Amino acid sequence: MLPMPGSEPKERADAARNRQKILRAAAQLVATRGVESLALDEVAAAAGVGVGTVYRRYPDRGALAHALLEENEKKFQAAFMSGPPPLGPGASARERIRAFLHAFVDRLEHEGKLLMVAETETPLVRYTTGAYRLHHNHLAMLVAEAEPGIDAHFRADALLAPLAAAQFVYQRESGMSVKQIKAGFDQLLQ
Repeated sequence: MLPMPGSEPKERADAARNRQKILRAAAQLVATRGVESLALDEVAAAAGVGVGTVYRRYPDRGALAHALLEENEKKFQAAFMSGPPPLGPGASARERIRAFLHAFVDRLEHEGKLLMVAETETPLVRYTTGAYRLHHNHLAMLVAEAEPGIDAHFRADALLAPLAAAQFVYQRESGMSVKQIKAGFDQLLQ
């Protein structure tokens, strides 16, 4: 089940202010000192809140990383669900699959290390988030349309596997270019 917009519990005003302070401080730390600096005690100090306040809302670095990524994830989802083609509706299923994979690679280029923290801090979290399920279901729907009769769910998992942030970061640090990674996906789609 994916959460429905507006179904989130109401947040107290002071809690909302603290959440904003924490997210601003965390984003500033990541921007100035890198993802490695994303330690909850340092975020608390930078936000001017108690460490317990941070831990109650974000029990680990992965949860905080997910929160930092939330706005860009929403934009990415809007682009492939209702944006202009070829990423959004209006192009063929094959064109949309390619556009989705390329857009995901672009996103990893900008947020790969933070996504890696979000995905690896808690075992298997990558596969249990609403975002992954949405990405998977979107690809499975497009694969089923492009190639009726194949196992679309397996193919969707197979296409998403190389988009794991740790894999991408490893490839980039090993000298592989974004262009090469996108070309690799194009070859997989042939």
